[in-house]
Amino acid sequence: MVNWDIVSIVIFYSLLYVFFVTHRKKFTIQAKIFALYKTKLGLVWMNRIAKFSPRLLSGIAYLGVVIGFLGMGYILYVLVVETWKLLFVAGTVPALAPVLPGIEIPGAPTLGFWHWVITIFIAAVVHEFSHGVVARLHDVKVKSSGFAFLGPILAAFVEPDEKQMVKKSKWKQLSVFAAGPFSNIILGILIILFTGLVFSPFVADIYQGEGITVNELIEGHPMEATGVALPFTITAINGEDTLDVVEFQTVLLSISPGEEAVLTTSEGEISLITTSNPSNEDLAFFGITGLEFEQSIAEGYEYIEPYTGILDWIGLLLLWLFIINIGIGLFNLLPLGPVDGGRMFHVLFLVVLKDEAKANKALGAVSLFVLGLIVINMVPWLTKFFAWIWSGLVFLIALI
Repeated sequence: MVNWDIVSIVIFYSLLYVFFVTHRKKFTIQAKIFALYKTKLGLVWMNRIAKFSPRLLSGIAYLGVVIGFLGMGYILYVLVVETWKLLFVAGTVPALAPVLPGIEIPGAPTLGFWHWVITIFIAAVVHEFSHGVVARLHDVKVKSSGFAFLGPILAAFVEPDEKQMVKKSKWKQLSVFAAGPFSNIILGILIILFTGLVFSPFVADIYQGEGITVNELIEGHPMEATGVALPFTITAINGEDTLDVVEFQTVLLSISPGEEAVLTTSEGEISLITTSNPSNEDLAFFGITGLEFEQSIAEGYEYIEPYTGILDWIGLLLLWLFIINIGIGLFNLLPLGPVDGGRMFHVLFLVVLKDEAKANKALGAVSLFVLGLIVINMVPWLTKFFAWIWSGLVFLIALI
């Protein structure tokens, strides 16, 4: 069977390589792996938006600083706690996951290549455009914008005038740095609101649920101990129907950790004692992942059947837009070197310590600590990613 994600990757990166070779003189290479293609795209719109309502934008920008520091504290706390669990509690899922195609995050579908490209593009453009708007709001010149490649990873950038930036007040600097992560978080919230209020009700009228199919079990958790064969479909829990996502989540939230649950499945009834969810100890956990929500067309909507693939694709796109924007927003708030959270942390410690050297040392120490946490959480995922890439290479070699 053809792996279209692998085929898409080969075609996409081949075209990018051709573009890179034919426009080599317009690229700036940094550290041998970071290639920047500078343009003037979006600069006019950054100016226009910054001038539209300066007072309102200033209020939003400064709110972004407050949210940014709250987000920094939250993501750092979660990362420390979950890394500790990952090291010492069997079956704990890593707190971070790389935003790469082929990665399977528990509770989410596999990220396909085109969903990855589109969501990364949108998240990066919104992130960098927001930096540019707030920079212009504070009369900091934006010298260029453009896209970049960090190895195979896609990125976008804006280039504010750093000499002008350092002359601005600390609040204004912080608002520029916070603008990118804040905009991603806001976009993620808007996406989930649109999905919940518009898209999901529309789709709910079209489809009728037929159960939740489980494709994988998490080692060391209750479902694995039952010895059930994969895959299997859950249609009820404790006698209550779980034919669609809402029903499944509603019933699951009514169960406490340590409570017995009787699941009606395609493999018969399964009884187990739930444990605590590794991400939230107050929630019950079965230890299932790789979920698929089985659906069929409701009566009266048969004419939509030829287009259900498009609806499913859009639904996945909305899901990944939410996950990736929230993820990128929070990750960029980590107090880590060159990312936005690191620059915010540095400005804060300049204010507190009033000494550039001490602020640099503080950022360096915290960055090293955070980097260590990230590496620990990335190892399990990267192993899976390279296995996925290898399977694709084996397929391509077989075709030769």
